[in-house]
Amino acid sequence: MQRNHHLIKGLIVLIATFIAAHAQAVLPIQAIPLSNGTKAYLIQTNAIPMVDIEISIDAGSRYDPKDQSGLASLTAALLTRGIQWQGGFLNEAQQADAIAELGASISASASGERAIVRARSLSKPDIFDPLLQLLVASVSKPIFDASILMREKQRVSAAIQEGDTKPEVVLQKRFRQEVFGNYPLARSPNIESIAAIKEGDLKRFHQNFYRQDRVIVNIVGNVDPARAKQIAEQIITALPAKGPVIPALPSLERSPIEPESKRLIRIPFQTQQTHIAMGMTAITRDNPDYFPLLVGNYVLGGGGFVSRLVGEVRDKRGFAYSVFSYFQPGRDTGTFEAGLQTRNDQADQALNVLQETIARFIEDGPSDAELAAAKANLINGYPLRLDSNRKLLDNLSAITWNQLPLNTLDVWTQQVAAVKKDDVRNAFKRHLDMRRMISVLVGGTP
Repeated sequence: MQRNHHLIKGLIVLIATFIAAHAQAVLPIQAIPLSNGTKAYLIQTNAIPMVDIEISIDAGSRYDPKDQSGLASLTAALLTRGIQWQGGFLNEAQQADAIAELGASISASASGERAIVRARSLSKPDIFDPLLQLLVASVSKPIFDASILMREKQRVSAAIQEGDTKPEVVLQKRFRQEVFGNYPLARSPNIESIAAIKEGDLKRFHQNFYRQDRVIVNIVGNVDPARAKQIAEQIITALPAKGPVIPALPSLERSPIEPESKRLIRIPFQTQQTHIAMGMTAITRDNPDYFPLLVGNYVLGGGGFVSRLVGEVRDKRGFAYSVFSYFQPGRDTGTFEAGLQTRNDQADQALNVLQETIARFIEDGPSDAELAAAKANLINGYPLRLDSNRKLLDNLSAITWNQLPLNTLDVWTQQVAAVKKDDVRNAFKRHLDMRRMISVLVGGTP
């Protein structure tokens, strides 16, 4: 008993020492006021002569028209497929060559909530300045060439057809459909919705959504606040100040309580393995229960080989090589999902173990030892979340997009360390409910 007491005391001292040391090492996030009244954000680091820029636009696929799912993604994709440039045009190849000659990169994509354009370059003015001009033109003056759009639509359609032959893709489409219900994120692009998208639709979507009041500029790297302000101003002022009123999105309703017969979906599929996903709506990123759920999920299914789910499903019964669970929060109410793959003839048994393990964790929460181990692993792994400019940009992006406090990186480890067993148990009971969980199985008949 005395030895255990000393071990626990030693662990607490070690964690406290690490937190204190690390708190001093986290680089601050600086808010940069802009002329249009908004703010850009900077993490200044001079470790390497690089600059990373991210432009977040409130223009994700949740704004796709019902019959044009895929419009936001195609709009973002074509930002790097030709631009207006110095009174003329750069076609797709010329734009790519101009960026490559600088040894830099520009990429663009759209997720459910937002479109993201990122640029990376050396901070030397003779390289960075022309890269910034190309970035500004990519965001503000894409040409949306009709022939390029046709090619991209064919590429996306081929990818959809190929994806529909894969059980894991079929599983995720149906899972999203069931969890999000009437919310736009329930929809996935299909052949018909991609075919319905025309050149004018991309131009209209860009005109309506890519504007100053829907944009956040994040910068990480070897620039001071004054230069960061110039960079952000150059990006922001290239976009229209505002545009038409965007209709409000429908409410994302919590997964309803339903009988199991409605919550269990089986999709026959010719495969040796059954793919299983179960879950429900969960929380937004700014929910106060985020940290108890983060720590708790590490114990449940986020901690790799040390998680409860791996212990029950893999180690004790050998049902699957890997099994996982995670929360995916954002500005929208995100989801909780757990899943695995297993042989067709043991799919029902594996699903039962998955359900029982999650239900037991919701009811009982973690043990003292599990909680201590989860917190120690999360805290000790924290430096790895910040060990490159790209990771710093990922964190800065999540903080500013989700409107979190700017000291989030400073207090992250303290908030993890402060989580108690009751916090985890109460948070899981508040946000997860087995009566609301849907289960989707894609595979052969057992």
